[in-house]
Amino acid sequence: MTIATMLEEQQRLLNYLPVKFTRYIYNTIEWRNRMICLVGPRGVGKTTLLLQHIKRQAADRKCLYYSIDDILLQRATLVQLADEWVKAGGDLLVIDEIHKYPRWSQELKRIYDSQPSLQVVFTGSSILDIYSGMADLSRRAALYEMQGLSFREYLALFHEVDTQPLRLPDILAHRYQLPVEHPLPLFADYLQQGYYPFSQDFDFTRKLNQVVLQTMETDIPIYANLNASTGMKLRNLLAIIADSVPFKPNMTKLSEVVGVSRNQMGDYLLYMERAGIIAQLRNATGGIRGLGKVNKVYLDNPNLCHALAGGNPNKGNIRETFFFNQMRVGYDVISSNVSDFMIDGYTFKVGGKNKGQRQVSSVENGFVVKDDIEFGALNNIPLWAFGMTY
Repeated sequence: MTIATMLEEQQRLLNYLPVKFTRYIYNTIEWRNRMICLVGPRGVGKTTLLLQHIKRQAADRKCLYYSIDDILLQRATLVQLADEWVKAGGDLLVIDEIHKYPRWSQELKRIYDSQPSLQVVFTGSSILDIYSGMADLSRRAALYEMQGLSFREYLALFHEVDTQPLRLPDILAHRYQLPVEHPLPLFADYLQQGYYPFSQDFDFTRKLNQVVLQTMETDIPIYANLNASTGMKLRNLLAIIADSVPFKPNMTKLSEVVGVSRNQMGDYLLYMERAGIIAQLRNATGGIRGLGKVNKVYLDNPNLCHALAGGNPNKGNIRETFFFNQMRVGYDVISSNVSDFMIDGYTFKVGGKNKGQRQVSSVENGFVVKDDIEFGALNNIPLWAFGMTY
């Protein structure tokens, strides 16, 4: 495959590219950085976002998109590709799914140091591998993490309902408007199949299960240098989590059921969290990199709850999963000693429309987050509103 052939393929992709809608993260990226890494779970729209950036730059820059899935690097290295593109006058190289290339971090370091006129933007779906390799790129690459669609983005992408993101204080003060006349039917659809940009495909559930399977049987074992049988153990662990979430992890019992040591179990859960399959609620700030104790384990997002629950997901679990998933993008979400969640000193109890005040009545700044209501009053907030923050 020559540079000319790659440019022809790139143009075909751009011709069919949707441009009206862009993801929340696009305007937060500092595109002037010489090297940018965009990381996120499989299927959240990283490729589309980068192609949109190329299309926006087309009039002013010479851009080349390359996916590691292609066969070019069977005969060439990334360093050789970058050198060839610079000699052709190129100034932007976009590399997709870079974690599939075995020496990616070392070669990107060489490119950064030897090609000062070239900007490189790259993506990785294996979050585990990207974090490991970024050590070689310290002080060189700016890292951005991308999540799936918020409820606000779902409305914009699939229903052409455009609204501005809300801040948490606005939501708590009821300074929100209904994005549509009746949001609850669309919210229910979002919870089932609205988190991933490909969620409106007719075979969405099959594709989502393929994403999960590839993550559990390929990404994690390769990253952790685990043998093939580990993939089956990870799938067994995921089945236990899907059947039990949210739950407080008992490492000893989990390790006995899955058939691994207790010390390995904590690593396995962290791998699954980094890969976008589960989320762990801790009792201290800092997210995945924090040192807080894990109090609860959730699936990563509501769509996974539906896909992995065998058609019978627990509604309470889905509500909590949604709240945690959406709010962690802009805030540190930690566990509460008296209720479900805490954010910036606010305490939240998540439930249905009949949920009472008992668990938040004794705390200052306590709120009840209720599903199945359109409007809120006093300290009762509709659950859907927390999907409007990004």
